[in-house]
Amino acid sequence: MPRPRAPEDSLRPGERQPLLPRGPRGSRHRWRRTAVAAVLLVEMMERAAFFGVAANLVLYLNSAKFNWAGEQASRTALLFLGASYLLAPVGGWLADVYLGRHRAIMLSLLLYLAATSLLAATASDDGRRSFCGDMPASSLSPACSKPGCQLDSPSPYCAPTLYLALLLLALATSSIRSNLTSFGADQVLELGRHATRRFFNWFYWSINAGAVLSLLVVAFIQQNIDFLLGYCILVGCVALAFFLLLFASPIFITKPPTGSQVSSMLKLAVQNCCPWLWCRHFAREQQEDQLLPDQRPPQPGPSPQEDMLNFQVLRKILPVMATLVPYWMVYFQMQSTFVLQGLHLQIPNIFPVNPINSSLALRAQGNSYKIPEAWLLLANVMVVLILVPVKDHLVDPLLLRCRLLPSALQKMALGMFFGFSSVIVAGVLEMERLQYIQQNRTVSQYIGHDLYQAASLPIWWQAPQYLLIGISEIFASIPGLEFAYSAAPRSMQGAIMGIFFCLSGVGSLLGSSLLALLTLPGGWMHCPEDFGNINNCRMDLYFFLLAGIQAAAALLFIWIAGRYERAAHSLASQSCSSRDRG
Repeated sequence: MPRPRAPEDSLRPGERQPLLPRGPRGSRHRWRRTAVAAVLLVEMMERAAFFGVAANLVLYLNSAKFNWAGEQASRTALLFLGASYLLAPVGGWLADVYLGRHRAIMLSLLLYLAATSLLAATASDDGRRSFCGDMPASSLSPACSKPGCQLDSPSPYCAPTLYLALLLLALATSSIRSNLTSFGADQVLELGRHATRRFFNWFYWSINAGAVLSLLVVAFIQQNIDFLLGYCILVGCVALAFFLLLFASPIFITKPPTGSQVSSMLKLAVQNCCPWLWCRHFAREQQEDQLLPDQRPPQPGPSPQEDMLNFQVLRKILPVMATLVPYWMVYFQMQSTFVLQGLHLQIPNIFPVNPINSSLALRAQGNSYKIPEAWLLLANVMVVLILVPVKDHLVDPLLLRCRLLPSALQKMALGMFFGFSSVIVAGVLEMERLQYIQQNRTVSQYIGHDLYQAASLPIWWQAPQYLLIGISEIFASIPGLEFAYSAAPRSMQGAIMGIFFCLSGVGSLLGSSLLALLTLPGGWMHCPEDFGNINNCRMDLYFFLLAGIQAAAALLFIWIAGRYERAAHSLASQSCSSRDRG
């Protein structure tokens, strides 16, 4: 009976097993769990830093430190969020071709540290003067209080330094986003598919744990105490993540850059889709290859047959991932239109204002401690933190024993249903809010320095839509990560994970583009007479439109996923038959 191969026997050239783990199988499993725990802590610290920048970026740029206009600050925040997703394939490709995942993550954390340190420097008076100079006199004038008034200076103060810091931060976070997921899954790959599924569950749990830390602590400190202290905490989080990954290096399974087949895939795509273009541009190269077949040096990497097989796999994977784009359009509403809707609902104060002393100073202090609307995101985050352990320890084992555990694609379809339900609930709430406005059941409330005419409905009525989005993450986003990692060819795992996150950024930008289209004259969101309020808009129709797009995409996804699973089962059956014949 042949001896089963140890993991070391199946290593590829240059692939390194951990230095420390030796001994029996149970000991190796403990070290694998330790390596995974280190990856999860790194992800938690990185996500805390990311949300610490993204959550209050508009507030920071709109503060007295810079006096940016609201439009400029909002546009900058959207560009930063979009870049942090759209650049993800770049980081995955660099890791596959040149750096390897471990080295790419280490370098990205150093870049992260430089970017957050630069942001912290702009939050101090001396650092801001060193990097940006003195604020122009045109930006020192107080903000206009009349509707339609604009700042005198068209160019925002300190823009080059802030854009540089945000660009570096987007590059760093996109690289970590596309590589740390695959790197963590590599640590448990030898333990089987069940261990991989559990890793993705807990990886997503760590993302939301970092978001809780950031929203509860860092965002509150930035808004109510000092931005400098808040950004220094972010620098500490990134530094902790870097040194944790550095000191844990001996227990990691690290893989060298094996090259990426992106170039080969692009050539095959052109060859299959546009043969006339292929013949025009690559005829000379093919002639040279045919003239001197024996003088060509051997080419490293996969053979042309492997390239073709991997290309066929990609042709099946990418349509499945692309049909998730409408889900991401729905998902990112909780960071845009859900927030806008919440600002027009009644928001209570954290601490009640003392009615005995009604001075302006005390009223301003009371308003400064109003509950941040962004804290509604905690409803989304908490449902993930609670349900992921329940699903991992109770639901999944029970379904596995009963042989009823759904596949990753089936879970993704269920997640789309919960996303659809979330925007339906948001649309119904918006209809009710507009009825309150029409009946003059309103309250005037200050959020920062802006006045909102809000409906007297409590903001807690938004909790169901955030909860539904959180449930949809568990069934759509987590299995989506598992599917992208498991189905991708090994030499393209980093790039495919990058494409997965890039498509989520595409969904965010498409949702924003649809909203911008509806703000044109005649659109549902065109209500300039409201002066920043949305009480004369029809955002409920926008939510219902998103629900219709999501429903149509879900039906398309079910059809594409069914074809994919049938093809996968057919391929597995053929493989088993060939082994039996052998």
